[in-house]
Amino acid sequence: MGSDAVVTRFAPSPTGFLHIGGARTALFNWLFARNRGGTFLLRIEDTDRARSTPEATQAILDGLAWLGLDWDGDPVSQASRADRHAEVAQKMVADGTAYRCYASKDEIDAFRAAEKAAGRPPLFRSPWRDGGAAPEGVPCVVRLKAPRDGETVVEDRVQGTVTWKNETLDDLILLRSDGTPTYMLAVVVDDHDMGVTHVIRGDDHLTNAARQTLIYRAAGWPTPVFAHIPLIHGPDGAKLSKRHGALGVDAYRDMGYPARAMRNYLARLGWSHGDDEFFTDAQAIEWFSLEQIGRSPARFDFKKLENLSGQHIRAMSDDEMVAEIRAFAASQQVPAPDETQVQQLRAAGAGLRDRAKTLPELLEMAHFILGSRPFEPDEKAAAQLDTVSRGMLHRLTERLRNASWEQHILEAEIRDFADQEGLKLGKVAQPLRAALTGRAVSPSVFDVMGVIGKEETLARLADAAG
Repeated sequence: MGSDAVVTRFAPSPTGFLHIGGARTALFNWLFARNRGGTFLLRIEDTDRARSTPEATQAILDGLAWLGLDWDGDPVSQASRADRHAEVAQKMVADGTAYRCYASKDEIDAFRAAEKAAGRPPLFRSPWRDGGAAPEGVPCVVRLKAPRDGETVVEDRVQGTVTWKNETLDDLILLRSDGTPTYMLAVVVDDHDMGVTHVIRGDDHLTNAARQTLIYRAAGWPTPVFAHIPLIHGPDGAKLSKRHGALGVDAYRDMGYPARAMRNYLARLGWSHGDDEFFTDAQAIEWFSLEQIGRSPARFDFKKLENLSGQHIRAMSDDEMVAEIRAFAASQQVPAPDETQVQQLRAAGAGLRDRAKTLPELLEMAHFILGSRPFEPDEKAAAQLDTVSRGMLHRLTERLRNASWEQHILEAEIRDFADQEGLKLGKVAQPLRAALTGRAVSPSVFDVMGVIGKEETLARLADAAG
């Protein structure tokens, strides 16, 4: 790997499902790496053993897999690298950029209280910073020897130049008294060892960038490029939370938004390419850059997601549509279409996709294929099948028995039948649709008849006519 090769990473904590904000962060890292011909790595930050579970880790892996965000290599477990984290901290002590602190919790609390009472920031200033004889039998932590004066500057690719006065940054703990590493140390060591060149994450980590920059310098390592992206807000402008609706990508999968639509929509949450709203993965990869990420929080809008989802469904090929239906059926544990139904789905493709905005809507449009006879009409369809309509359908059935089963001929036959009955075409088509599909909305009845064939059409009409 060349020295200018881009390496990004997504580093979630496995304490639940893959949050939609985390999914957007993963997407931006994936897009940037793929745009630059680089590497996209996955690290599971599972150091919180009480909250991190194998089930939560699997949920994250499943969420990323469903979204189509393929990572390079095997996922790295942060917890498995604790010895390496401790090794770095001890080397920093040996190099004089970190120190062992024996102050007790009571001493620290008393110091902070005194500073606060004096009107100063309650930052703990350890008396052990400059060494001293270690007290016997007293546990210690390892602290960073942070600079006390000057400034720490981060040139952030999204936020611009961000500056902290070093007097506001304390000597943060690197190793706890039990020898376990803190989050701050573990992240820096892992990012360095994994060769991460660009850290792209939510701007709630911006303050961490200052502290982590100090750790990089103390360890004598180059600092990666930081890019802190604004968080996602709900439609009301407040930080996205449970009250705004679904939060995990699994929920959006179950609601039937195709993964390609989710990728498109999440990319547009905070990033833009001119006025383009609908785009493919290939276009997103080609266009993506950190400079096009805005600084303002993005607002999640279900209507925009639904609209994009409909566009992606309409843009699918027949084979892509069948694959989406099969995958969705498997995720919802419903029967997948058999081979006959698959052929019918392909034949009906464009008509099915035309009105559907989600996969459940697509399945509803395909009910006349995926359902089974006798078709039980829903409430609106049943209203079309009154006694008069059933009689009309009986007469139409007799006419269709001798019809040639080609769409233009069928359309001419039914129009001619409507004229003979003294009816507008819709007065024939609506009961016919109800009989053939069990629904008041479907693709064109002529398309339906062509897809299911003559024998099935006549059988369904016989069922409806009673």
